[in-house]
Amino acid sequence: MLSVVRGRRLFGSLIKAHGVHGQPTVVNLPFTHRLNSSAVDLNTAHAGKVAVMTASTDGIGLAIARRLAQQGAHVVLSSRRQENVDKAVKQLKSENLSVSGTICNVTNEDHRKSLVELALEKHGRIDYLFSNAATGPEFKNIFDTTEEEWNETFHTNVTTTFLLVKQVLPHMQKLGGGSIVLTSSAVAYSFFPVWTNEAFLKDLIKVHGFLRLAEPEEFAGIVSFLFSSDASYLTGETVVVGGGFKTRL
Repeated sequence: MLSVVRGRRLFGSLIKAHGVHGQPTVVNLPFTHRLNSSAVDLNTAHAGKVAVMTASTDGIGLAIARRLAQQGAHVVLSSRRQENVDKAVKQLKSENLSVSGTICNVTNEDHRKSLVELALEKHGRIDYLFSNAATGPEFKNIFDTTEEEWNETFHTNVTTTFLLVKQVLPHMQKLGGGSIVLTSSAVAYSFFPVWTNEAFLKDLIKVHGFLRLAEPEEFAGIVSFLFSSDASYLTGETVVVGGGFKTRL
């Protein structure tokens, strides 16, 4: 699910993406000048742009980081573990892509600050934010969910995302605009058990529209489009990338 917001309104409802059903949410601020769609070269669609990304060293996040960098963006990766950052940066640099990275637990104010500062120190601007980091307790009914679990999930998935968006907005405003993609999940629409339940996954695939789960790369093109000038008039929307999984009434 990709939610798109352009202008000065922000998408406020976030639920963590689990497994391969992660769905991004997009916030785009209007640029003073934008290219006409017919003038966009997909190979250089993000040339000179700077993308800041959380939870971007594996899976969907890494696939999107690679795509943006392949299309000319300078990408600043992050993860809660330094070894994951080092591995992803080394991997993408070996592909001659412009990337850097830092450790960032999004619940840590200093980490969020360091992530933004790294992008500014290296590139002097921030054009894109891809917020992909979140958490989720074991799926339970309301009677078994503790207040502590509720507070931790809401703080990590909603509050810290709000704070990170608030932190990058001034830098986007200096440029005259920017784009923000926030990841949510298909479970925002339809509940299902945890991804480690292999028996359940086999049954899920049988009734899934495409009869398979998604590959991380299948999200990269969608996010690239939402960041691009081709999506310049798209805002405040949720784009579902669900392969036929029931995500609507």
